[in-house]
Amino acid sequence: MNEIFKYVKADKIIRWGLTTVIFILAGEIAWITLFYSSLPPVIPLFNQMPWGETRLGTKPAIFLPTIITLAFLVLNFSLITRLYEKIPLVSRMLCITTLLIALLSLIFIVRTILLIT
Repeated sequence: MNEIFKYVKADKIIRWGLTTVIFILAGEIAWITLFYSSLPPVIPLFNQMPWGETRLGTKPAIFLPTIITLAFLVLNFSLITRLYEKIPLVSRMLCITTLLIALLSLIFIVRTILLIT
């Protein structure tokens, strides 16, 4: 198992991508905790739902995008470590996909909080 982590650490693209995802997640959590006290009790999170109360989520639901991004990070990291020896390109693509998911999650959270406050 340590050999796989060694290969993943040696790959610059995967190492750079995963560290960036971790920094983005830390930024999301910092942004949410900074504005959490000024958020109203309900916030518009589910924008694909029909108009009305179904679009609203409770105040703690603002952490949902961060939790989903963290789940993608854990799942994709386990896939990256298993697939790296056989198919390094797929591992790199998974890493970049995780980075894009984290970046879009950060944009969603920042725009939602700026819309409300």
